[in-house]
Amino acid sequence: MDKSTGWLGASLLLGLVGCSGDSAPPAVVQRGVTDKEIVIGSHTDFSGPTAIWGVGTINGARMRIDAQNAKGGVHGRQIRFVVEDAQYQVPRAIQAANKLLHRDNIFAMLLALGTPMNNAIMPQQFAAGVPNLFPMTGARSVNEPLHKFKFTQRGIYYDEMRAAVKYFVEQKGSKQVCAVYQDTDYGKEILAGTEDQLKAMDLTMAATSAHKPTETEFTAAILRLREAKCDLIMMGTVHRDTILVLEAARKMGWDEVTWVGNNASYAQVVADHEAGEGYYAFAAMASIYADDPKSPAVQAWWDAYIATFKVEPDIAAMEGYRAADLMVLAMERAGRELTTGSLIAALEGITDYTDIFGYRVKFSPSQHSGTKEAVLSQVRNKRWVKLDQGITH
Repeated sequence: MDKSTGWLGASLLLGLVGCSGDSAPPAVVQRGVTDKEIVIGSHTDFSGPTAIWGVGTINGARMRIDAQNAKGGVHGRQIRFVVEDAQYQVPRAIQAANKLLHRDNIFAMLLALGTPMNNAIMPQQFAAGVPNLFPMTGARSVNEPLHKFKFTQRGIYYDEMRAAVKYFVEQKGSKQVCAVYQDTDYGKEILAGTEDQLKAMDLTMAATSAHKPTETEFTAAILRLREAKCDLIMMGTVHRDTILVLEAARKMGWDEVTWVGNNASYAQVVADHEAGEGYYAFAAMASIYADDPKSPAVQAWWDAYIATFKVEPDIAAMEGYRAADLMVLAMERAGRELTTGSLIAALEGITDYTDIFGYRVKFSPSQHSGTKEAVLSQVRNKRWVKLDQGITH
C-alpha cells in the first residue's frame, strides 16, 4: 500500500447500527465530527519566543471561526477550536498533540506552529488520520514529499531563500553571500536554500555562522562575517535573534551589508526596533497599517479585529484568518457528510481562491502547497514597505 493512502483506515472508526447486529450494516463514524460539532485543534506558542506569531494567528483564526459559528456553523455543525500553548518547545508540543489527538479527538490540526514541533508530531498525527492544515512554518517537511495530509498556505523558507539570493545577486549585484542561522531544523532550511541557489549560479558561500535559539551574544559572529567581506547575509533567525544580530552589526558600525530574512522574521517588532531599519524579508504577504487604503472587506475585517482583541492586526492575524477561511470553505464544499476524504478532495478542488487581502492560493491533487511566490518588503521608518511581489527562483 502506498504510504500516502494509509490515512483511510486510520481516519475511520466502524460501529454497528441497531441492537441485534444480525443484519445491520456498519456505520462509518468520522473522528472529530458529531451531529452537532466539528473539533479542530492547534498547538502553538502563546508565551514563548514565537508568541507574536502564535497569538496573532490564533486570534485571526478564531475571528473567522466565531463568525461562521454565529451564522449557524458549517452544514449545521458548530466548529469547536481547541488550542494548546506549547511555548515553542518540542516536549510541550508532543504533550499538547497527545491531548488533542487522543482526548479531544480532533478532526484536523490547524496552524500548528514551529518547524521542530511539526516534524516531531506529524508521524503520530498522520497515523491517527488527522490532516495538518496550514502549519505556521515554511519548512519543506510540512509540504514535501506530497502527502494527503499536508497542506500549506505560505511560502517555503527554502524557496524564499533561493528567490532572495537570485534577486539580490542578479538585481543588486551582491557578490559575497553569507548566512547566519539558528542551529535548528528551521535554520538549516535557510542554509540549504542559500547554498543550493549559490550552487545553481556557480557561486560559493563566503561564510556562515550558526547559533542556538537562546543565544544572546553575536559580537564574535559579526566579526567573522565582516572579515569574510560579506555584502549579503541570509538570515535563518526569528524575532529576538534577528534584532540582536542587527543590533550587534550596528554597534560595530558595519553598514556596508544587506540583511535578508524570511517569513519567520517578518514582524512589526523587528520594524519597530532601531536596528531593523533597512532590513529585508521575503514573505507570503505584506503587512497593512491603519493609514493604508483598504478595500471595504479589509476595512471591515480590520475594525472587527480591533473591536474583538483591542489591538491592530498584523501579518500573523492575516495568515490565521486566511487559514481558517480556507478550512471553512473546504468543509462547506465537502458537504454534510464530512469525512477526512471529502475534506481533502474539497481542498484539492480549491483552484480559484483569492483572499480578502488580494493574494491567490490554489491547490490540486498533485500540489498541496498553496503558493510558491514571495513578497519582498523592507523596513523603512518603522514600517514594512512592499517593494515587489510574485518573486520566484
